[in-house]
Amino acid sequence: RMSIFFCTFAAAKVCAWTYINIMVLSLAIFSALLPALLLLLYIFIRDKYQREPWREVLRAFGWGVLSVGLAIVAETLLQMFGVVSLGGQSASILGSIWNAFVGAAIPEELSKILVLWLCLRSNRHFDEYMDGIVYAVAVGMGFAGIENIAYVLGNIDNWQSIAIARSLTAVPGHYMFAVAMGFFYSMGTFFNSKYYAYAFIVPIVLHGVYDSLLFMMQVDEALALLLVLVFVVFLSVALAYASKAIDKHLRADIEILKRQQNEQD
Repeated sequence: RMSIFFCTFAAAKVCAWTYINIMVLSLAIFSALLPALLLLLYIFIRDKYQREPWREVLRAFGWGVLSVGLAIVAETLLQMFGVVSLGGQSASILGSIWNAFVGAAIPEELSKILVLWLCLRSNRHFDEYMDGIVYAVAVGMGFAGIENIAYVLGNIDNWQSIAIARSLTAVPGHYMFAVAMGFFYSMGTFFNSKYYAYAFIVPIVLHGVYDSLLFMMQVDEALALLLVLVFVVFLSVALAYASKAIDKHLRADIEILKRQQNEQD
């Protein structure tokens, strides 16, 4: 009887442990995805005149998830051939900037703009300026969501603090990179093809500066506080410009709709 009791107790303990761990993993994954999904919902709502079909937006989100794999392959090759430091760590300011741009910003933004192009090249719903931002943000949030999950699960003992910190920094960062990419991608499609270059270059610059500030904080502790302040200002200003970019494309779409209505009348 005693052995049966202990076996039952052990089985119950294992089940409870498994249940608790599953709950923790579920909460961690949910907390990692939530900020990305909220920003995706936000940009979908902002596109208030001729909204994109949900299935197309979710398809772009899926493309964003796949773009993570492309970025990982590119970053791994750069590290294998010694182009950037392993893990992006450097002991110097210049090394941090190099790793930020070459080891992170360029491969990640290249991956995202490639899948954005694949997503939009035959998309008949891509017919307004704002659409480029919507689809680019969907791609960016797919990327950010998976990246967030990796960071949270990689630090599962501190997943709450990691999830909160990245919801206030990394996810908004990917959001504003994506707004810039979509803004100029639409300009390249509907106004002048030269803006396609900006759709690649501007997100790289924003992403590179973002990561440079973070990487440099780990190099010089004396400058860390100043760099934190610079980082907060940079992120705030960039997000403000992202909002203005959205408003500009919405105004452009309104003008196009008005002209179309006048032509019909």
